Amino acid sequence: MRNAMTRTAGSKLLLALAMLLLLAGCATVQVSGTDGKPAGASDNAAIQAAGALARNDAALAGQARVDNARQIDRLLSGLDDATLARETAALAANDPLYNFAGRALLRRGLPLPRPFDRGAQWGFDASKRPPADRDGYRPPTKLAVLLPLSGSLATAAAPVRDGLLAAYYGEGRQRPDIQFYDTAGTPGGAVAAYAKAAAEGNDFVVGPLGRDEVSALFNQGNLSVPMLALNRGNVAPPAGNASFSLAPEDEAISAAEYLISNNARRALVLTSGDATMRRAAEAFRDRFGERGGSVVETLTVGESAEGFTPALQAAAAKQGGVDAIFLALKGSQARALAPQLAAAGLAGKPRVATSQLNSGTGKPEQDRALDGIIFPSDAWSVRGAPGLPAASVTGQTLPTARGPAARLFAFGFDAWLITAYLERLATSAEGDVKGATGDLRIDGFGNIIRMPAWSTFSGGIVVPLSRGGG
Repeated sequence: MRNAMTRTAGSKLLLALAMLLLLAGCATVQVSGTDGKPAGASDNAAIQAAGALARNDAALAGQARVDNARQIDRLLSGLDDATLARETAALAANDPLYNFAGRALLRRGLPLPRPFDRGAQWGFDASKRPPADRDGYRPPTKLAVLLPLSGSLATAAAPVRDGLLAAYYGEGRQRPDIQFYDTAGTPGGAVAAYAKAAAEGNDFVVGPLGRDEVSALFNQGNLSVPMLALNRGNVAPPAGNASFSLAPEDEAISAAEYLISNNARRALVLTSGDATMRRAAEAFRDRFGERGGSVVETLTVGESAEGFTPALQAAAAKQGGVDAIFLALKGSQARALAPQLAAAGLAGKPRVATSQLNSGTGKPEQDRALDGIIFPSDAWSVRGAPGLPAASVTGQTLPTARGPAARLFAFGFDAWLITAYLERLATSAEGDVKGATGDLRIDGFGNIIRMPAWSTFSGGIVVPLSRGGG
């Protein structure tokens, strides 16, 4: 392995002082209007309320801070695209609301008016890395990868590892030394592996993979070596760190945005008893409601998915009816529900699912029942990914790149890309990476925002959707 690189009017005196302080970079002057509001402050009630919450955010911790951020998101979610974009662009530099509003824009696939206000949120030291290439390539000099190479999560870790290595060895420019550390899939193992990686001089860490492992590290607060965690923790990434995830909640949020962008306002939710699918259904309900929609009914579907026609008919008959359906279900369950949806008069409604819809499929004669259902998929299998052979070709060579594992292989591939282009992602308003899992951006809090490719079934075969998700 080779070493590599890596923020009115008034007297002329007041105006002059403000200019001097601004140029000196030693203070911030806030000039208020005659009504006591900052000059140029928005008259939008939601922006005003969200701004007040954002100004208090840094003083909060733990669940109180999580709840505060959710309330800000709810207020911003009620704004239409044009209003959100206009109000975000009008925010002053270093306004605490900007990072929240910018994140809302990214989740809708809208452009940022300027880079995020990073401040302490992006404080990792890249001074020892060689200068970035013209495309923003600036990897670390010594990379540690924390994965559960043993234990119950080892099966999931293998395709992530292989995808990361495929991207790493596919890069012809200078690359960092790379070392893998086994977390054994436990919080204690992750903490110990991180400590060892830091002690051995690594300047960046990728991983760990398990939610509990990530939480154990994020809850330590300040981390001596910056990291790209491969899951969400129960708290936000500490300042200077990032988080990348294939969380079902993110897919549900994308589904809600897709339906809202297509003028759906009354949705029927079909989910299973599986904990992952329940999380997706809850996230969909929350975001759909925040964006002005309402969930008419939530039905929990068993493995057989039989006997639901009366319940579906009752939902369709409710005042206002149903104009869209969200399915947090596996393909086999959705197939069994298809004729029941038709019997309830719901077959022609827009139907959006999570990527789990693709689970248990592969027989076109059976999967025709899924025709027309839209779901998020990894970009690699739909339209290809730069630097990777076609998914069908790669899968013939690598067992970890085919079947259900292919999604994790693409995830690992993108983990390397984010690591190598993290500085550009973090500091540019236009910074993005065309990854194997989708188009990747990073918000002002260190969370990777993924815009997936969208697919549908046609003739029982998965095909790309001609347009992007909302």
